[in-house]
Order: sequence, then C-alpha cells, then structure tokens
Amino acid sequence: MEQKGDMSLPELAKLESVDVRKAWPHEALQFTPWLSRNLERLSSVLGVELELEDTELSVGAYRADIVARIAFDDDLGQINNLVVIENQLAGADLQHLGQILAYLSGLKARIAVWIAVDFGEDHLSAIRWLNEHTADPFAFFAVKVDVVRIGDSQLAPVFNVLERPNEWNRQVEKAAGLSEIGEFRRDFWAHLAARHPGAPDLRPGYAFSNVWHKDKRNDLRITQFLARDRVGVYIIGNQNELKEHFWPRLEPYLDALKGALNDESFFHWEKHCCITELKINSRDRDNWDEMVDWLEDRRRTYERVLQSSSGSAE
Repeated sequence: MEQKGDMSLPELAKLESVDVRKAWPHEALQFTPWLSRNLERLSSVLGVELELEDTELSVGAYRADIVARIAFDDDLGQINNLVVIENQLAGADLQHLGQILAYLSGLKARIAVWIAVDFGEDHLSAIRWLNEHTADPFAFFAVKVDVVRIGDSQLAPVFNVLERPNEWNRQVEKAAGLSEIGEFRRDFWAHLAARHPGAPDLRPGYAFSNVWHKDKRNDLRITQFLARDRVGVYIIGNQNELKEHFWPRLEPYLDALKGALNDESFFHWEKHCCITELKINSRDRDNWDEMVDWLEDRRRTYERVLQSSSGSAE
C-alpha cells in the first residue's frame, strides 16, 4: 500500500504574545494617542461606531484618557452618547474604576470602557455588578488589550471584551434602528459587496452610514457614505484630525482629482474635503445598481489619484 506523504501539509507559523510595552512604551505618550487615532479598532469589538471627542480631558483632579461619542447620522436625529475610555498598560486596579465613576458623573457620560492588560475576578465582578444594578442607557465594559505577532511580522493589537451589559447587542440594535434604518444600510452595503466582490472594508452585517478606506501612503481616508437622498465620497484625515492638519497632504492631488472626476464640483465641510455626490432616492432599491457602481467607480478614482506620483493622474 502506498504511504501518503506530508508534502501537501502547510507550514504554519505560531502566534506569539508580546509585552504591550514593546508596542507602546508609555501609556499617556504612546498608547492614548495611538488609540485616539485608531478608534475603529475598538469600535469593531464593541459593535458601535466611536467618534473622538477629546483626550486627556480634565475632570476635577483627574484627566480622562479619551472621551468619545457613539454617533449615528442625521437619519437618527444625531443620537449621541458620551463614552469615557480609561486606559491602563498594566493590570487593572480599583483606583482606576473609581476614576471612571468620577468621569461619568463629571461629564454626564453614559458609557465607560476600561482597558487594561489584565483583569482580576474582583475587577470583572465590579463591572458585572454595575451593569446589573444600573439602568439603561448606562453601560460598562472591561476590555483586555494584548499585542501579538507571527514570526518577525509587525506587532498587532488585539482587544478582547471580557465584560459587557447582558442586553448590549439589543441596545445597539435598538439605538441604531436595525428594524428600519440599520437593516436598510446593511442590505445596501451587502448589495455593493455582492455586485463588487473586490470592494474592501465591508464586513458581513455592516450597518453604518459610512465606509472608510485607508490611504496609507498619504495617511488619509477615502469615505463612501449613504444617505436618504444621495450617496457620496469624500476624503478625511485621521480620527478627529482638523482639516488644516491633513490639508497639506491632500492639496497636491486636488487638480488631478478634479480632472479624473471629469470636473465634478467639489465642496468642503469643516472636517471633510473633496466631497462629490450622486443625488438619488436611495430608498428605491431599483436605484441600487446605479448607486453602488457609482460609489465603487469614484472610490477607485480617488484611490488611483492618491496613489499616483505627486498627484499626476496615471
């Protein structure tokens, strides 16, 4: 009998844990600024879209590491909830829990996210007790942060939610209106993904109004958005980055963008640049093929120009 060899078996690398201090040697100087600019990493595990409000915000005798908002768009009447994020690049301690409660009171915030390298059972029990004995819309999270890599690869952060409110997923669905608006968005982005299988940054079940595409070369984000009467594309910087800060990175490409988009008129908001829109009834599903084709065509155009040399169209 012929023996089966192992030539077809793949060689798999081992995922290794790394000391978080190798990624961020200093909590206030490295970790907090990094997280404030990468809140989408935390958003993905919490299941909500976070927008940066402030960092190192004075609250009495202390400073809140990060203050954010859970924000939905105009279709939901600008429903915003303040979120306090407290970081520890060490094991959790009850002093920080006390600070979190002070921040909630001082800022009139409703949601607390406690991030630490490790949590003891007493810390998790405290978060569990708070979730069980406070009424909606208060919510408390314990999030463990790790850093991993495979072989000599880049370091990668991993966020793991250890404690959350029992009814959190249902609260999020209710707040986002998944019975109507959320389901509409989810179906629309699923339609785009099905019609354009190569479209990036669309995970299954995605139900937010905006989809962000990172332009690593210029540290910008190309953003597709969906509204009731239009779809559009615009460019933004990092989380909460003011236009005057990212404008120098974008300005060299403006003429090329205008030319590539056949002189479509641009307009600018305070934080968003190079916005172009397709006015259309997005509620009519017969329009969806046209809408998703337009969105993907414009995304590719923006991407091609931003990847070109000195803004010259290729």
